[in-house]
Amino acid sequence: MEIKAIDVKKLREITNAGMMDCKKALLEADGDFENAKVLLKEKGQSKADSKSGRTTAQGIAVIQVEADNSVILEVNCETDFAAKDNLFNQFVNNIAKLILENDIDNMDQLSQESFDEFENIEEYRKYVISKLGENITIRRFQRIKIDGQIGSYIHGTKIASLVMIDGNDAELAKDLAMHVAASKPEYLSTSDVPQEIIKEEARILTLQAEEEGKPKEIVEKIVQGKLKKQFDQVSLFGQEFVKDPDMTIDQLLAKKNASVKSFVRYEVGEGIEVEEVNFADEVKAQVDATK
Repeated sequence: MEIKAIDVKKLREITNAGMMDCKKALLEADGDFENAKVLLKEKGQSKADSKSGRTTAQGIAVIQVEADNSVILEVNCETDFAAKDNLFNQFVNNIAKLILENDIDNMDQLSQESFDEFENIEEYRKYVISKLGENITIRRFQRIKIDGQIGSYIHGTKIASLVMIDGNDAELAKDLAMHVAASKPEYLSTSDVPQEIIKEEARILTLQAEEEGKPKEIVEKIVQGKLKKQFDQVSLFGQEFVKDPDMTIDQLLAKKNASVKSFVRYEVGEGIEVEEVNFADEVKAQVDATK
């Protein structure tokens, strides 16, 4: 059967698939456009399924803020090259917009949403995978209802932070978001550190002090001092302000008569284990496989 170029062009405009893929689909479907669309969809899903097990440690983090709503989102892919692709960036920003518009708070809710011609987000994700040739995962997001002043900061495309404070000091909120991005606090204050972590750290520090031969009567004082210093470094209020290390965030807030309600910090790929591959060994293995 002869497939006309105009038909291939029309199918490509409808599906955004490659020219050769469209021609093959039309040939297989005997020129039937609807069947060809189904075949292209199945082919895209098959490509996506074959890549589903690949590690995704690259990607981008984005923030979108509306009048009374905000979202911070991380979407991952396999390579930094794909993270810079327009289609990938469009996908990420569309997901963020969808979360805001529909007040979505978790992955289950997100998975049930449709987008444009896609019946659900999974179908949309697989379509982008078929185009990029890389696995993609929507790793995490947090929607924050704005009740105060929101501050946001993005370092490149890899680190994003949101901070909400009381009052309406936009400059302070922005400075705090920048600080959070740079200083990586894990807790708002030392009182938020879980007791099991405190007990374990105290046990280790006590053993270290005893092994150093410190007098028993001052071991407790030494341990408490080290604990405070250690947890101040990972608690927002106890950290030194990046723009003025002579004051802590707690002191800054007191000076501004403000308080922090919440903060979120995402760094692309943090906590994801990436298998190190020796390029020379990988090439040798491929050569050996062809012998």
